[in-house]
This record gives sequence, structure tokens and C-alpha cells, in this order.
Amino acid sequence: MFDSLAEKLGGVFDRLAHRGALTEADVDNAMREIRVALLEADVALPVVKDFVAKVRDQAVGQSVIKSVTPSQMVVKIVNDALIEMLGGESAALDLNAAAPVPVLMVGLQGSGKTTTSAKLGLRLKKDGKRVLMASLDVYRPAAQEQLAQLGKQIGVDTLPVIIGEKPKAIASRAMTEGRKGGYDVVILDTAGRLHIDLDMMGEVADIRASVQPKETLLVVDALAGQDAVNIAREFNEKIGVTGIVLTRIDGDSRGGAALSMRAVTGKPIKFLGAGEKVEALEPFHPDRLAGRILGMGDVVSLVETAAEKMDKDEAERVAKRMMDGRFDLNDMLSQLRQMQKMGDLKGLLGMLPGMGKFKAQIDAAKIDDKIFKRQEAIILSMTPYERRNPDIIKASRKKRIAAGCGLSVQDVNKLLKQYEQIAEVMKKMKKMGKRGLFGGLPGGFGGGFGGMGGFPPFGGFPS
Repeated sequence: MFDSLAEKLGGVFDRLAHRGALTEADVDNAMREIRVALLEADVALPVVKDFVAKVRDQAVGQSVIKSVTPSQMVVKIVNDALIEMLGGESAALDLNAAAPVPVLMVGLQGSGKTTTSAKLGLRLKKDGKRVLMASLDVYRPAAQEQLAQLGKQIGVDTLPVIIGEKPKAIASRAMTEGRKGGYDVVILDTAGRLHIDLDMMGEVADIRASVQPKETLLVVDALAGQDAVNIAREFNEKIGVTGIVLTRIDGDSRGGAALSMRAVTGKPIKFLGAGEKVEALEPFHPDRLAGRILGMGDVVSLVETAAEKMDKDEAERVAKRMMDGRFDLNDMLSQLRQMQKMGDLKGLLGMLPGMGKFKAQIDAAKIDDKIFKRQEAIILSMTPYERRNPDIIKASRKKRIAAGCGLSVQDVNKLLKQYEQIAEVMKKMKKMGKRGLFGGLPGGFGGGFGGMGGFPPFGGFPS
């Protein structure tokens, strides 16, 4: 979402990289470029003015300090200002109340509210909470059935539907069932509208007054741009929200909504929706998002994703084989499957520090997550003996393998070439010592990220 903004800010910092002490003219030129970059990213004008003024005041006259260049100083100042603009600290979901705790989901139709309700339900379930979900949307066809189906998919209970029941009565019944059933949290998915209207606001306000939710979360589509900020302001003024969930941040919006939301509404962004999958809901961390925008990456989120999605025991087993020089195609298959659990590869690469500068190369590489499936199919078309002994795979065997998986001999050759590249990397890692390239990462995932030697299967990016 922030690719364009990150690229423009990166250019500003690069131009400052070789200067000595920053002059006022240097800072003014940089601030003009940052101002234009933020406005083009659709950040609200008042927010841009405050941001630029704050950064300029701190940057003027900053001299080179020990081992820090002026450009690094400006990056730090901009980073700190971005974090402050985004809210400073993470705002966790507040469930500190007597069970069942009501959580009210509000927003316009099409913002992803029902899907977000299910995502939140799954997240709370993983945190050990008993969750009941209830759809209060009696207007949109099949809205209640949609939530019921999502509930079945994720293993979270939903309130049975009674035809003709009014939204306020549904909310009251949900809370009663929540108490009787011993639930920790009740998620109430209210109806959306195509636009903000008095009837909608009145109904939601009535429900809110009735159930007294601990959290009222506004679900907003990031693709709405500045409209998203206006929607958030209206909901907050007329109903009162405690937090914001920004959806579709994996889309091609310019990112201004996320940067403006906290400053304009005073309410924190609590979650980000980064995809259609029910697992694609992540807590919002201002410092991590600022790091991504400024090309610093987000290694903490990368490690957390690995810790959550990867099989640590399997990663360690394969890592040990790698370090012992016994890496074969069975191990490569294991790593391909681990990588598929991690999610979108371009998103993962975006979390690595400095990768923003290689955006053009990454785009040119046309990385397709389906490559994992194709490579998996090739390996599964081999005999167990071939997987253990890749060196025996010659022309006739390649033809049989290609026919077995429905791909070409060239595809088989590519995979074998990539396997050889990984094996070569493993030899180099062995020479570096048991901890390897990623051994210093927390959580014992040196092996797991060594398994992200799964990255070489793409053959590198074109130069």
C-alpha cells in the first residue's frame, strides 16, 4: 500500500546522504519533497502541515554526530514523527470487563465488516477466548448466513437466526446467550449501508446504548482514501468508536487513510486486514508500519509470522540436515510447504530491511506464490529414491517426472538447478558455523529461516 510513498521518501533521503551538516536550505528542499510525497499519498492536508512543521523544526541545524550521517538523522526524525502521527504506541483490544464482553462492529457496506468479524473471532479463539458471533444485519441478503458459514469455517459459534427479529432484539438475545453459554466475548456484526444516513446512525446508536459494548470497532476500507477518513470522523462524532480496523491494506491504495486516521479522529487503528483469508488480520503497530514506509523493514513481524505459522521441530530437523550437508529434495519439499504457510511472498520480502530499494526488481521477477505448488508437484512426481539422490535424475527420468506433474522438462530443470543453488548456499553456511546466516534471530528460528533458503528457489532477482 505504501510502495509509492516509500519510494519517494527513499529518494529524498538518498539525496541527503552525502551532505555534511544540514543547512536550512537542505532541510527546506527535503521538506518540500516530503510534503508533496505525503499529499500524493492522499494524506489529509492539515496532517501534512503539522507533520512537515514538526520535522523541519527538529531537522534544522542538526549536525553530524558520532557515526551518524545527516541523512540518517533526518530518517530518524521522520521515523519518530511518523510513529507519533500513527498513534505512538499499539492499542490493544480492551476486553477488561465482566464476561461476556460485547464488541460492536460498525461501518459501511462493502468495507469487509462481516469478514473482519470472523477474523477477529478466530484471533480471539486462538488467544483462548470462547467467542459467540451474531449478525445484526437483517437488510443485506444472506448477510446472516454469511457469518454463520464463516463461523463454521473457523470453528466459532454463531447465534441462530430467527427470521423477522429486529437488530436490537438480536443484540439482546446474543448477550443473553453469551451469559448462559459461558462465552468470554460476543461479537455483534451490525448492518452497513452504502452511505452514511441518519437511520443507520440512529439504529447503531440505539444498539450501542442497549448493549454498552466495551469496544466499538469501525471497519474502514483503505481503498476509500480520504473518504475513509471522513467516514471515520462521522462515525466517531455521531456514535463514538473506540478503535479502527483498516481493511484491504494489501491493495493499491496510496496509504493516506492510515496515516491520517489517528490524527483526524483521535482514535487508534487497532487492526489491519491484509487479505481475504480468515487468518489475515494483524495488530497495528505504528513503529513497525513506519519502519516499512521508510525501508527499514519489519523483522519483528517476520519472526512472529514464522513463529506462528512454521513447524519449529520440522524446521530444526531440516536445518540440522542442511548443516550436516545432507540436504535432499525431501527437505526442499518440506521447506516449500513451510513457506506456503507463511503467506504472500512479496509481503514477506517487504518486511526485510532495505528491500524497498529492490521493488522494481521484485516486480520484474513476477513472483507468483503458485510456484510453490508447481515445485511441490514436480518433487511429488519423483520416486522416493530420486528425491534422496537428485544426482541420478537424467534425461529419461526428467521426461517421466514432467509428464507425471503436467509440467515441462524445462520446469524440472529449473527446480533441480534451484536445488543445486540451495545446496551450495548450505555448504557456505556450514563453513560459517552452526548458527548460519540467521542464527542470531530470536526464538530459535535460525533453522527456520535457514529454511528460508526457500528464497533461493526463485533463482534471485533479475539484474
